[in-house]
Amino acid sequence: MAATREVIDSYYKSANAGDWQTWLTLFQEDVVIDEQLAGHVEGLDILRGAIGGMEKGYSKFQNVPKHVVVDGDEAAVVSHISAANAAGVPIEAEVANYFKLRDGKIAYMANFHDTVPFKPFTEQKLD
Repeated sequence: MAATREVIDSYYKSANAGDWQTWLTLFQEDVVIDEQLAGHVEGLDILRGAIGGMEKGYSKFQNVPKHVVVDGDEAAVVSHISAANAAGVPIEAEVANYFKLRDGKIAYMANFHDTVPFKPFTEQKLD
C-alpha cells in the first residue's frame, strides 16, 4: 500500500505529464469528488470520461503544488494552476485540494478555487 505522500506526489506528477492512465490508478473505484467546476461526482467511470474533456479542453495544464500537508491518510495541498484553454487563452488560479485515502488510493477529493479564471474553459464547447 502506497504512503499518502507518494500518492499525492504521483497525482500531481501524472496530471502535469498528461499521463491520465497513471492518474486514474490513484483512485478507488467508488471515489467521491466535490469539484469546483464539475460539482459532485461519484465513481471512477466519471473520471475516465472526463479525461477526453481535459485533453480536448486544455492546450496546456500544469498544477504545481506549493504547500503539502499530510496527516495519516489525509492530505491538503495548496497549488497554482497555469493552463490554457484549447484556443490558447491563459488560465492562472490558486487552488486548494483536500484528499482522503483508503487502502492507499484516493477515496475522496475536494478542490476549491476561484472559478473566474476558468471562464474561458467552461464557455467553450467540448463536442
